[in-house]
Formats: sequence, C-alpha cells, structure tokens
Amino acid sequence: MLLEAAFSNLIKIGTLTVTFPNGSQRHFGSGTGPKAAFAIRTERARRRLLLNPALALGEAYMDGELEPVEGSLFNTLDFLAMNSMDGGQHFFDKLMEKVRWFRRHLDQFNPAGRSRKNVAHHYDLDGRLYSLMLDEDRQYSCAYFPNGDETLEEAQLKKKRHIASKLKLDRPDLHVVDIGCGWGGMAIYLAREFGARVTGLTLSTEQLEAATRRAQEAGLGDRVRFELTDYRDWNGQVDRIVSVGMFEHVGVNHYRTFFQTVRNMLKDDGVALIHAIGRADGPGSTNPWIAKYIFPGGYSPALSEVMSVVEKSGLWATDIEILRLHYARTLELWRQRFMAHRTTLAKIYDERFCRMFEFYLIGSELAFRRMGHMNWQLQLTRNVATLPLARDYMVDQERQLASRPLAIGLGAAVSVGIASNLSIAHSADR
Repeated sequence: MLLEAAFSNLIKIGTLTVTFPNGSQRHFGSGTGPKAAFAIRTERARRRLLLNPALALGEAYMDGELEPVEGSLFNTLDFLAMNSMDGGQHFFDKLMEKVRWFRRHLDQFNPAGRSRKNVAHHYDLDGRLYSLMLDEDRQYSCAYFPNGDETLEEAQLKKKRHIASKLKLDRPDLHVVDIGCGWGGMAIYLAREFGARVTGLTLSTEQLEAATRRAQEAGLGDRVRFELTDYRDWNGQVDRIVSVGMFEHVGVNHYRTFFQTVRNMLKDDGVALIHAIGRADGPGSTNPWIAKYIFPGGYSPALSEVMSVVEKSGLWATDIEILRLHYARTLELWRQRFMAHRTTLAKIYDERFCRMFEFYLIGSELAFRRMGHMNWQLQLTRNVATLPLARDYMVDQERQLASRPLAIGLGAAVSVGIASNLSIAHSADR
C-alpha cells in the first residue's frame, strides 16, 4: 500500500498504469492523457522502488524486473520526469535526497588515486562502444547546435570552433593544456587550425593510447602530446587552458584547488576556457544511479557553487555563456546511434550493460529537457586587460573559421588556417 500511496503522490499529470508482481493493476493520476504504463515483475523491485526509487528504477530496468508496457522506455521516463518537475514527489525519495545532500562531500572526495579509478570506470570501456555511438572525432561532450538542424559531426565541429574562438589563439606556437583531453580531438583541432602546441592531460589509459595514436596519424606528433597526469600534478605556466567535460569530475571539495591550479598554470596574459554541465535550479546532489553505475564521484554544479570559488581565486571571469538544450540534442543523437548498434554492442558486452547504457542516455537527455540541467562555458584570465573590451573578436573568429573547410593536416593549417586566423585576431584588437 505504501508504494501505491507514493505513486498517487507523484503522478499529478496524466495517467500511470502499474502492473504489480501479483498481476493486479492500478491506475494513478487524472485518468486522462498523457499516459504511461509499466510492469513491476518482482517483489524485490517493488520493495526497492518504495525505499530508494532514484536508485531502484534504473536497477530494476537493468535486471528485467521493471518493463514498459505501453510505449518505449523514453516515453515512460519522460512521463515520470514531467510529473516530478510539476511538483509530484515520492515521499521516500525526498528523504533520500536530503541524505544524498549531506553525503555529497564524502561522495565527491576525489584525490588523485580515486579520480583515476572513477575515470577508468567509464572511460576505459571497450573503444568500440564509443566509436559506434559518438561522432568521427569521438567528442564525448555537449555539441553545439546554433541552427538546430546540424548533424552530430557538424555540431561537434561547431563546438570546437566555438570554444577555440574564446581562447583567442592570436599567434602561433601558443602552449595550450587540455585538462581532461578525452580521445584528443580538441587538442588535434587546436594544433591543426592554429599551430598551437598542445599538451593533453588524462587519467584514462584507454584514451591516452588512442589520443597519442591519433596525433601521430594526423602528422601532429611534434605539436601534440598526451600525458597520464592529474591536473594537480602539473608544473609550469602555459598560454592557454581548455577543459571540456572534465569539471564535472572534480568534486565540490576540490573546486578551490582546481581554480587555484588554473591560475598558477596561466601566464600573466593567459586565457582559460572551462566547459561543463551545470544545473539551473541551484546546488543539488548527483542521482544515485548515475553515481553508482556511470560517473562515480561526479557532480554537475550550479554556477553559484562555481563562481563563489572563482571570486576568491584571483581569476577574472571575462565571459560566461549558458548553452540550453544543446546537450539534450547531443544525447538524443548518441542514443539513436547506440540503439542502431544495440545488437552488436550486446555481443561485445551483454543485455544488462545495454539496458544500463540505454537508461543512462535517456535519463541524461531528460535531465536537460525536463530537469534544469544545462551547460556553461566560463572564460577566465589572470589579468583584467588580457582580452579586448568587447566580445566581437569571438564572433569574428568563429565566422572566419566557418567560412573555410576544415584543414586536413598541419601543413594546410599553417599555410591557410593560421595566417587567416591571426589576421582576424589582430583586426579584432584594433
């Protein structure tokens, strides 16, 4: 009876039909549309959905103990998310959220050793998964859809252009550190398009090997190198810092260290660009299923949590941009590719893994569509006078990059890309 009462309290919009393990069926909500239906197959799942629904829902689906009856998993989760955001509340989940809030400093304690284990949990998976799901450049972060109808490859290229324009790479041979470099796509792009010297830092052995190989194959081995190094262990100053999709793994306990490290790493005229997932509704805690199965130690912060630390770091926040719904579209396209190759991936892993990853992709997409998640890009400098007074230089640079085809090799970048990039950057200073 308690689970039924919880469903009654949660469903405020539309109608949810639940089939219980004994075969009985109950309807919750208004009796009108929208509608969703699922079956709870076991008493274990029923008990766990009562006590810790945010964790048990995903686990029950992974184990085949909960199944959508009408419509897809996406429709079912979208229905539940819609009701959750409209004021519906599972009373035990409200209690568990308070527990997660008090535990978050412990859960996000990420010293170097623990960070390596957390990274390996997700990023050292079989590379075939990411090659089938991601774009050709393996950009595993929010793409950029200024028009909304871009392909995944186009949107990921536009993301790299958008970020590069904020780094103001206005002369060759600038030394850039890419904190959390993934499979090396951003580092290779900056070297190829701007003649930058890039050092990528990663804690993933899988990504280190793949990124190093890619740089060599691109003929950029003399300009791009990758290290299995924690950002906290970096010594020396550089011209530029870029970090895309890594800050979510820093942990709230370590924000002060992160931004102090960024400040120490930057030369006096240096520029940093940090791109991360955030939440628009203030500080919170990580969904327990995501924390257990996908990103242990991870957390997407509200900007209020970030800026309060930046303000004490000695850095200038010179530009802040919020990207709304761009990640929702990115995740939708990843999900389409994942599902298109689901049979192949089930042979590489198993059905339970595929159910886990499907749940992850859908839940993450809905976090951006329904639950207040977004992306923020934060540009930082040490010196108040480092950058032009107006942000026109960013727009000019991005448009100039879009006006010509992507260079294939470093030689082409030096002869065509760098010259035109420097020209546009210099004109923006005048």
